[in-house]
Amino acid sequence: MLKKHLFVISLLMFTAHILSAQKAVEAKPKELKKVMELKMPDSTGTNGAQVAWHPIQKKYYAAFAGNKTYPIAVFDIKGKLISPKGLKTQFDVRGLWYNPIEKNIQTNGYDTLGWASYTLDAKGIPTGVKTIFTGSHQSTSQSAGALNAKEKSIYFFNEDGNIDIYDLRTGKFVNAITLYLHYTEEDSDNAYLEDNYDEIDNYNSTTLVYTGIPKAEIALLNYNNKAIELYNIKTGFLTSEMNLPEDAMTSAVLNFAYANNIYWLFDKENRKWVGYR
Repeated sequence: MLKKHLFVISLLMFTAHILSAQKAVEAKPKELKKVMELKMPDSTGTNGAQVAWHPIQKKYYAAFAGNKTYPIAVFDIKGKLISPKGLKTQFDVRGLWYNPIEKNIQTNGYDTLGWASYTLDAKGIPTGVKTIFTGSHQSTSQSAGALNAKEKSIYFFNEDGNIDIYDLRTGKFVNAITLYLHYTEEDSDNAYLEDNYDEIDNYNSTTLVYTGIPKAEIALLNYNNKAIELYNIKTGFLTSEMNLPEDAMTSAVLNFAYANNIYWLFDKENRKWVGYR
């Protein structure tokens, strides 16, 4: 009988060890890997503004930030450049998204430029740009907007490390969402949750991305840690973290995007967007 009890106890301990090991594996941050590149034309411009995916055209759109004469480029699904190398943004781009209501590519610009919409030809190449709203419809002068199509909202990362929501149809400010940078819900009793002062400098200050993933809808780039952090939009807490490769180029401003379920970082030296998944 004693041997039987010892066997049962040993079996339970072994099972507990296996389950503990499984939990440890599951808790380990995901390691992102490079899956593709978008090589921008050799021309002017230093900072990548955004990458957008057109689900009908099956094309990527990538633009430089900083001047309306800087390049915008269109790529096929495999990352091949298909637009003319001299194609210009015609707008000082910051955010870039596909609007499923209007079925076109839209952007928010620098400071008080407002928002604009690109006219595309039959091949999906931009032929012109039309202003939608003028004035400041964003958190800061450098903010890059991210679309939540379901809620018809554009999200911006503000200076306090929270989210400002603007209405897609009117461009007007709607509300704000509190984020608890680098804190999980288990840390909710922590006194430091009063603000993001101690954490904000670790994050790309201009750009957040909307993933649409349940309980991980918002992604931020922790450029100091070379990690992408996912946040629950309802609670504002960190839910998971993904590590970038050591050679990934991370930036304090701009140069971060999400399109077609791929996270993008802009490599300034080689003028290319590198996609990770």
